[in-house]
Amino acid sequence: MAELETASEHERILREIESTETACIGPTLRSVYDGEEHSHFMEKLEVRIRNHDREIEKMCNFHYQGFVDSITELLKVRGEAEKLKNQVMDTNRRLQLDGAELLSTMRDLQQCRIQQRNITATVEKLSLCLPVLEMYSKLQEQMKAKRHYPALKTLEQMEHTYLPQVSHYRFCQTMVDNIPKLREEIKDVSMSDLKDFLESIRKHSERIGEFAMKQAQQQRSLDNIMTFQTKGILGKRYRKDLCPSPEMNGTSPMSEQDSGILDVEDDDEEEEATGTQDLVDFSPVYRCLHIYTVLGSREVFENYYRKQRRKQARLVLQPPSNMHETMDGYRKYFHQIVGFFVVEDHILHTTGGLVNRAYVDELWDLALSKTMAALRTRSSYCSDPNLVLDLKNLIVHFADTLQGYGFPVNQLFDMLLEVRDQYSEILVKKWAGVFRNILDADNYSPIPVSDETAYKKVISQFPFQDPELEKQQFPKKFPFSEFVPKIYCQIKEFIYACLKFSEDLHLSSTEVDDMIRKSTNLLLTRTLSNCLQTIIKRKNVGLTELVQIIINTSHLEVSCKYLEEFITNITNVLPDTVHTTKLYGLTTFKDSRQAAEEEIYTNLNQKIDQFLQLADYDWMAAESGEQASDYLMDLVAFLNSTFAVFTHLPGKVAQTACMSACKHLSTSLTQLLLEAEVKQITMGALQQFNLDVKECERFARSGPVPGFQGDTLQLAFIDLRQLLDLFIKWDWSTYLADYGQPNCKYLRVNPTTALTLLEKMKDPSRKNNVFAQFRKNERDKQKLIETVAKQLRGLIISHHS
Repeated sequence: MAELETASEHERILREIESTETACIGPTLRSVYDGEEHSHFMEKLEVRIRNHDREIEKMCNFHYQGFVDSITELLKVRGEAEKLKNQVMDTNRRLQLDGAELLSTMRDLQQCRIQQRNITATVEKLSLCLPVLEMYSKLQEQMKAKRHYPALKTLEQMEHTYLPQVSHYRFCQTMVDNIPKLREEIKDVSMSDLKDFLESIRKHSERIGEFAMKQAQQQRSLDNIMTFQTKGILGKRYRKDLCPSPEMNGTSPMSEQDSGILDVEDDDEEEEATGTQDLVDFSPVYRCLHIYTVLGSREVFENYYRKQRRKQARLVLQPPSNMHETMDGYRKYFHQIVGFFVVEDHILHTTGGLVNRAYVDELWDLALSKTMAALRTRSSYCSDPNLVLDLKNLIVHFADTLQGYGFPVNQLFDMLLEVRDQYSEILVKKWAGVFRNILDADNYSPIPVSDETAYKKVISQFPFQDPELEKQQFPKKFPFSEFVPKIYCQIKEFIYACLKFSEDLHLSSTEVDDMIRKSTNLLLTRTLSNCLQTIIKRKNVGLTELVQIIINTSHLEVSCKYLEEFITNITNVLPDTVHTTKLYGLTTFKDSRQAAEEEIYTNLNQKIDQFLQLADYDWMAAESGEQASDYLMDLVAFLNSTFAVFTHLPGKVAQTACMSACKHLSTSLTQLLLEAEVKQITMGALQQFNLDVKECERFARSGPVPGFQGDTLQLAFIDLRQLLDLFIKWDWSTYLADYGQPNCKYLRVNPTTALTLLEKMKDPSRKNNVFAQFRKNERDKQKLIETVAKQLRGLIISHHS
């Protein structure tokens, strides 16, 4: 069985050798050598080879004749082939000779084709490289020309469009490596330009603000003119046909106003506006913003810009130390602030987010607080009302300008109300000096006028109406002195000054009216009143001056209603409107007149005292003179001349002054009679004293001042008269008997006063004079005196008990 398997295996291998290519026979032979029947296989192989040799031999024998025929034919062909070979070689030789030139031409053509191909390739590569080089050259030119934003655009285009196409070239790689450096260079240069811009804008802020405020003023003036013209046209049309014209239904020019700094109407202003716009070139900001935006650093740029502008804002808002000295200091300060915010407003509306409204509002709030604090501090140093008024106008101009750019300025107008109170105080102080100068310079005499011109001049200054005075012939006199029209005019000037401050504060007529009235009341009740009181209380002021002051204040009091009308006319607020403040001028002038009256009474009494100091009575005189004492005659003459001046005074004042003087004179004479230094009084001295009192009574009866009824003025001397009558008539029995009765003859005589004078009637030398004791009349008189004195003491004791 094993032999059969080996034989079939050898047979398979032999078939495989026969059918397999020589290159693939290796595995088959390896299987033979790996087996154990190698020799047996070799035998089989030899047998198979011999079989194939026999078959080959049979085949060759079968085809031998054909082979011989083929050889014979081949030998025949060899000769022909040799002939053909010679012909070919000849042809080839001739062809080589003829094609040598063509071959040379072909080689040249080949070289040209190679060069053409190289040139074409070169052109193609250069067409890709040239735009890169051109863009790079353009970039360099833009960098030199400081056109950084176009340079950045060129750089971006070159980086993303052109360089990727030629990125395999070394010079392109160099360019790619330089791109970050170029970007940084552009950033640095643009930032440098921005810093230059910030420095430039800081220098030009004042000029920008000056122009902005000037333009706002021009626009405001134009608005006022347009408003006035519109009102005039409307008024004419209303008066013409009492109905609106269809043409008036159109849009008013006032509704088309713009607050832009360059929005002006006529050509000259346009030229000026253009010049102002050229003060600042905003292109560095725009370029830098675009550059940083493209480079992805917009936030960094915004933060830097805002930080630097905040620093500049703090510098701008720091007022100069001497700003309050002149208006130029305030004006320069406001110009810088306005210029700063005009620039910020322009940046806000043109840069698309570099600054936002919240940032600008934050800066404005800071500016408001700093500016208002500076103005409050600096304005408090100011004592000149004109400078305060100019400052107010400048603040209003400043506020209106910034309001035109959309900034809220209500706080500035609120602060102006505080400045208004300060302005009123300064005005009051100024007018205090004016009033003092007027009062000091016045001659306190009625104003004389010699012709109609002078008369009308006074009437134009002061509202005075007196039909009787108008009927008098020239020359004539006004009852008041010069300070009346002068003070009245100054009060009106004060009202005008208050009104000037209220202009453009956006206040209602009622608020303006209230402010003017309160300030005027302050002027009247405090300033003018104090000035009048100072003049009245002055030591060297005379009765004539006091009388004139009373007359003057009376006329000024009457003029208060004209001041009310004057204020009503300029404010168009009726005096009977609710909450309208009333003028306190009546009270002021009444108080001043009352003070002058009191001063007259005091001054009269002092004059009387001065005359009484001249009294030189001989209290030991045996007999009286034939007439009143000289000092009393002079006193009466003085009183007559004084009360003659009182003719222009109100009757009550003159009567009160006269009665006060008589009472004081009576009291002073009584004190003079009873003073402790007078130890003894004789009947002769008492008679002389009685003559003086009679002279006083004669003066009272003469009616120095009209208006007294009957003997009213004489009653001032009734106490003294009854006392003197009691002693001169020696009517003690009646006095003692009727004392305490309502209808007593000596009702006004006080027991104490009578006792004091009676004690002075005693003769102190009687006890030491031996002969006097033997004079019966004298002795009886002294006893009577003692008896009366004893009874008087009893009355006094009973009265006290």
